[in-house]
Amino acid sequence: MDTTTFDVRTGGSFACVDVTERVAEWVRDRGDGLLHVFLPHATAGVALFEMGAGTDRDLESALDELLPREEERWAHGHGSPGHGADHVLPALVSPSLMIPVLDGRPALGTWQSIVVVDPNRDNAQRTVRLSFLPG
Repeated sequence: MDTTTFDVRTGGSFACVDVTERVAEWVRDRGDGLLHVFLPHATAGVALFEMGAGTDRDLESALDELLPREEERWAHGHGSPGHGADHVLPALVSPSLMIPVLDGRPALGTWQSIVVVDPNRDNAQRTVRLSFLPG
């Protein structure tokens, strides 16, 4: 198994960062296998969805409804107001994905992008770990 990491800057507010190209570059010429994408963070996740069509804004709205940022709502109390919601996010947006790789390319659907989802205002830097298992 091969593995590597790279950093992503997400800023200080809700962010969806498309890392598809970076991932595709890393698996290029590796043949067939399985790619594992993992965020070793307690308050961010990674998802497959269409970027550029407003889905990121729709996701932010949906998560705001599911995980409102009222501070008194959350038992987890440190950090910026509503930070407890950030710690619940990985139960809804997984911190990892498994993606087939065929002929050195992620086997994604036409409009699928690999996206780091980060609502956390307290941490603007994320690490993405990629692991490739040849098949």
